[in-house]
Amino acid sequence: MGVYRDTYQRSLADPEWFWRDAAAAVEWTRMPIRVLDGDRPPFYRWFPDAELNTCHNALDRHIERGRGDDLALVYDSPVSGTIRRYTFGKLRDEVALFAGALRALGVTKGDRVVIYMAMVPEAVVAMLACARLGAIHSVVFGGFGPKELAARIDDAKPTVVVATSCGIEPSRVVEYKPLLDAALDEATHRPEHVVVLQREQAPARLRDGELTWEQATANAKPADIVPVDATDPLYVLYTSGTTGRPKGIVRDNGGHAVALTWSMANIFACGPGDVFWAASDVGWVVGHSYIVYAPLLAGATTVLYEGKPVGTPDAGAFWRVVREHGVNVLFTAPTAIRAIRKEDPATTRLELPSLRALFLAGERLDPQTYEWAGQRLGVPVIDNWWQTETGWPIAASPRGLEELPTKPGSPSVPVPGYDIRVLTPDGQDAAPGTDGAIAIRLPLPPGCLPTLWGDDERYVQSYLSAYPGHYLTGDGGRFDEDGYLYVMGRTDDVINVAGHRLSTGAMEEVLAAHPAVAECAVIGVDDELKGQVPRGFVVLKAGVDTPAETVAGELVRLVRDRIGAVASLRSVQVVPALPKTRSGKILRRTMRGIADGREEPVPSTIEDPAVLEALRPILQS
Repeated sequence: MGVYRDTYQRSLADPEWFWRDAAAAVEWTRMPIRVLDGDRPPFYRWFPDAELNTCHNALDRHIERGRGDDLALVYDSPVSGTIRRYTFGKLRDEVALFAGALRALGVTKGDRVVIYMAMVPEAVVAMLACARLGAIHSVVFGGFGPKELAARIDDAKPTVVVATSCGIEPSRVVEYKPLLDAALDEATHRPEHVVVLQREQAPARLRDGELTWEQATANAKPADIVPVDATDPLYVLYTSGTTGRPKGIVRDNGGHAVALTWSMANIFACGPGDVFWAASDVGWVVGHSYIVYAPLLAGATTVLYEGKPVGTPDAGAFWRVVREHGVNVLFTAPTAIRAIRKEDPATTRLELPSLRALFLAGERLDPQTYEWAGQRLGVPVIDNWWQTETGWPIAASPRGLEELPTKPGSPSVPVPGYDIRVLTPDGQDAAPGTDGAIAIRLPLPPGCLPTLWGDDERYVQSYLSAYPGHYLTGDGGRFDEDGYLYVMGRTDDVINVAGHRLSTGAMEEVLAAHPAVAECAVIGVDDELKGQVPRGFVVLKAGVDTPAETVAGELVRLVRDRIGAVASLRSVQVVPALPKTRSGKILRRTMRGIADGREEPVPSTIEDPAVLEALRPILQS
């Protein structure tokens, strides 16, 4: 670990020197003089006196260096039978035109634009167009229902909403416009304009005053870049974790550009001329960072895949994309590889000559998947762990610095810039091999959230209050004797379903709203394919005479309608009672352990052990 260790230690010993050096890879309209503003801890800011434009760094600067005809983006959509290729020049022209359309609709620097789109090139164009204007985009995953979308519209207060008329899944077409209409009817904020990209699979009926993409761009004039302060927000991305008002993760322009550019070279060993495929969705943080921004900032080609990259992907289609587009680095979730293994369990090596590495993230990488993928692909299989809040890997194997040995069981090493600690309940560093709470000593490196959108107090309360001077990740784990970090899972109500972070608390809120439900609990249980899936348990109110099966079916549909199909809640069971402590807290952790087949001791604080024993066979079924 010579090169890695030296780099990591230097990043902690002198972070200002380290990140000043990294900032040289970014083009600034005003160079940073001051690297770190620590005058108002815990609200640290990077490059506070600098100015730049993220869209310029992703597109224009490559064109200015003679790479306008090089391939920037490949759109591969087996569900619509479409493949389109965009050079840096072509992509920049489309981005500049749509930026002009947004400007004509009144969008200016600092305004918000909500993007509710399928995996189409126009989604990337819309994001980069916002960045070009200095506007702030907030992408909402297309699988979310009206309630979730409305909450994000009310919090971000966008000037414009941009949507597609529909999304296309392998087995069906999902109409987005009715979901958007319902969200706009529910939201209290009224955006000034709505722009809809019509797709032939399900054209939408527009309301009065709404525009199609073609109408919006028909008379638009291409927009030049608008320089912004490095500390100005690039986007707000909402994350799961609590009920009520969603948490808007703020990503600033300067630190984001520096961190992602550094990560492409030093973690993923990927640069100009390489092809990078993050098999995710632009609605998630992986899509923001490693479909859209990082590859383009690095001058690489990015693959935008519309289909089913995670969950139940087709093995042949997955490897076809790698072969056909010459993918050098593939980034996906373990769920995708587990699904492919289930369909095609052969261990003989595939012939994928372009592929150099497989990176997996979003959930725990089990040893069986790690070993099978290594045998099947014949390339390094690298776990990397990070969060919506950080925007780029916290722990990984930095292939651009040094080729480190990999290990099974979801371990990797701390990435330079992150001072990772595993802490005991009293705030002390846990010994190697001892589990604890994973925290990061402040300041967080560039690219991480500086705060929550419009809520500094909640930022401190949610992340910084448990261990003063540290950011609490919400994950537990341990270091081994070699300094590898094992991330074992969440310590809050967030579960990972096929690499997607979902809140069981939000699902409980929906179940509890049903008039027949007295109380409920949703737990995440282990699943061979998806990593985790939610299971719901409800107690009905006295006097309810509706059959339990009917109520359960209504609840599954209710969660799908309110949160979206992405919630993956397929099982709701009606039970006589839920196990609780004497203070009334439902024993969710105990229930989860029993459902996962662990020997869970009966807590000494339990109110009625008979309730738990009656529930045990249901949990184990």
